[in-house]
Amino acid sequence: MAGLFRSTATISAMTLISRILGFVRDMVLARVFGAGMATDAFFVAFKLPNFFRRMFGEGAFATAFVPVFTEYREQRSGEELQGLLAAVSGVLAAVVAGVTLLGMVAAPLLVWVLAPGFGDDPEKMALTADLLRVTFPYLFLISLVALAGGVLNTFGRFAAPAFTPVLLNVAMIVAAGVAAPYFERPIAALAWGVLAGGVLQLGFQWPFLRRLGMAVRPRFRPGHPGVRRIARLMGPSMLSVSVAQISVLIDTILASLLAGGSVSYLYYADRLVQFPLGLFGIALGTAILPTLSRLVSQGRDADYGVTLDRALRMILTIGAPATAGLVLLGYPILATLFQYGEFGAPATAATYRALAAYALGLMAFIGVKVLAPAFYSRQDTRTPVRIAVVALLANIVLNLALIGPLAHAGLALATSLASFLNAGLLLRALLARGLYHPQPGWPAHLAKVALAVAVMLAVAWWMAPGPGAWDQAGAGERALDLTLAVGLAGAVYLAIAWLLDVEEVRRAPRWLAGRLLEGRSGSR
Repeated sequence: MAGLFRSTATISAMTLISRILGFVRDMVLARVFGAGMATDAFFVAFKLPNFFRRMFGEGAFATAFVPVFTEYREQRSGEELQGLLAAVSGVLAAVVAGVTLLGMVAAPLLVWVLAPGFGDDPEKMALTADLLRVTFPYLFLISLVALAGGVLNTFGRFAAPAFTPVLLNVAMIVAAGVAAPYFERPIAALAWGVLAGGVLQLGFQWPFLRRLGMAVRPRFRPGHPGVRRIARLMGPSMLSVSVAQISVLIDTILASLLAGGSVSYLYYADRLVQFPLGLFGIALGTAILPTLSRLVSQGRDADYGVTLDRALRMILTIGAPATAGLVLLGYPILATLFQYGEFGAPATAATYRALAAYALGLMAFIGVKVLAPAFYSRQDTRTPVRIAVVALLANIVLNLALIGPLAHAGLALATSLASFLNAGLLLRALLARGLYHPQPGWPAHLAKVALAVAVMLAVAWWMAPGPGAWDQAGAGERALDLTLAVGLAGAVYLAIAWLLDVEEVRRAPRWLAGRLLEGRSGSR
């Protein structure tokens, strides 16, 4: 458990830097481009390669590659491990290169499928296709980045892969803030910034692979036994891991049929929810997959169950206050970050409605990141994919039911509800198969977290004025008021949780003190 906590904390620390820069990036985008035709076009052009990245790269590939690579590392020779990596990298590069070329050629058709509402505006459709041709090669680069990250994570090197996304944010900030005025269509600078970010990320991880002796030459060997196993595992998991991304794509298709700016509202709301999700949920999911895979490989079923239980408690401890905070303070956060220049109060209000709906599903989003790897670590991809299909179908039905009364916010709410269904069915399957048994103390843990969240909400409600006050305040006043509200509410939650002896909160200072001591001893 201590190892899982340390790994999660390390990834979270690196992710925090990336997420902060991500907010800076989005603030620059909102200030320079606002929420309109150009940003809708870019977000659609960026969303499609991001979707395929989840399928070929970070998501499905990692869930199939890490367990097999871990098994080779535990049970095979170093030469066999390098052979597996060479074969996997060669096959992955060839497949993704083919998909990339096909996507660039078929860009207009892909835009028509992904955003049919753009068809009424030929200029918007053409702009989106042009941007997509530039952003699509990012898929090839980031898939190789994901492979390198999977290798580093298996060796317990979590910091470098978690820091890598920082480089994409830096590239996009420079593109929007510096390069955009030099382009005939300023939004095109962002597409080139995405491509540059992919090159920087791949170059950054290469030296770390060399230190491990894993900087091997790719070889196209689709018949390699390890490659065949990874391919069999990856096929079903592509849908399972990508169900949330498929839901986002469906949201984009339907949002393109709504009023202008709807795609952008969903984007900015999703970005804000991605902060706690990336900072903790993805970090925990990234750390737990190699941990559970190792326990399964070693036959330590009891430790497997305890590790999973601790992870679920961590979800509640972090996810509950994050959800409550986003719902109550979402409007002030959006106004402080984005409400400048071309992004006015109406855009903030519209984005907040989507944010509140997404925030309600935060714990489910995080839960899926932990519960699905519990199956992948056992090389079981069939169960998650069956559940993912059910959740996806439910999401489509909910989209159609809620888009009428709630517009774009209905699409966000449907995604949240479908994610709860996904997480619930995964948990039920683990319980039914006897793979997970809740450890003693859950009722007390629930009560402690609920009490701490209730006190936190009371403080946040007392500190934060209504939307009108935030609209009228200047940038400095907004930032100060928001910092005080978030800081005090967060401190109150941590203090109450500490007094109530919530283990996850008690453990954090000990971990931080240990890291500081390690740093001091290492500098001597």
